[in-house]
Amino acid sequence: MATRIQFENSSDIGVFSKLTNTYCLTAIQASTNFYSAFESELGDVIPIVHTTIAGTRIVGRMTAGNRHGLLVPSTTTDQELQHLRNSLPDPVAIQRVEERLSALGNVVACNDYIALVHPEIDRETEEIIADVLKVEVFRQTIADNVLVGSYCAISNQGGLVHPKTSIQDQNELSSLLQVPIVAGTVNRGSDVIGAGLVVNDWCAFTGLDTTATEISVIEAAFKLQGQNSSAIIGEMRDSLIDNWA
Repeated sequence: MATRIQFENSSDIGVFSKLTNTYCLTAIQASTNFYSAFESELGDVIPIVHTTIAGTRIVGRMTAGNRHGLLVPSTTTDQELQHLRNSLPDPVAIQRVEERLSALGNVVACNDYIALVHPEIDRETEEIIADVLKVEVFRQTIADNVLVGSYCAISNQGGLVHPKTSIQDQNELSSLLQVPIVAGTVNRGSDVIGAGLVVNDWCAFTGLDTTATEISVIEAAFKLQGQNSSAIIGEMRDSLIDNWA
C-alpha cells in the first residue's frame, strides 16, 4: 500500500508531512490534493493536521515523532503549539526542544521503540527524546551521513536506508532496531529517503517520481504488500486501546 503523491510539483513529500501510527501532520498548501491523499487513506483512522512549524511549511523536516509524542523546535510559535495540542490525540505528548540542530526531522529517525540520532545532538535533547517518545536513543550515522533522519525511514515493521549503506551497517542497524533493514532509493534514484517517503505500520506515501521498482522495494521493506490494511489497522487499534486503557 504505497501511494505516490506530490506537494505542489515537489516529490519531496517527506519534507512537507510527518506520518506516525497515531497522527499525521501536513503542510498548509494552496490546493487540497496533497491533504486529500492522506485523508482518503487515513482519514477514518488517525487525525490529519494541517499546520505550520515556526512559520514554515517544512513540517516533516522540523519535527520528530512517533505514536507516543511529537518534538518540535524551540522556534515553534505558541499558536502552532496550541493548534497541535488541540488537534492531536490526548495521549500524544508534545514538547518544544531547545536544540542547535533545530531541523529535528533531519537529525532524528525513530519508530515507536528506538530513535537513531545525529552523533552531535545535545545530551539534554537526547534525554527529552527518550522521555517524550518513550524510546531508546542511539547516536548513529547512515552511510557516513550524520543526518540520520534524512537518509532513512523506519517503522515498527522495517526500514529503508541510504543505498550506499554497507551490509555490515545494515545488519548493525537491523539488530539495533529489531526490524529488517533494506538499502534503497526513492524518487527515481534519490538517496534522501526521509525527504521522499513517509511511512507507518500499515501504509506509505512516496513522491510522484518514485519508480515501480522502488515502490516494490518499499512495500517489501515495510511489509506493506499483500496484507489486508483493515486487519492491520484493527490490530493497531486494539494495541493502542490496550496501551491507553
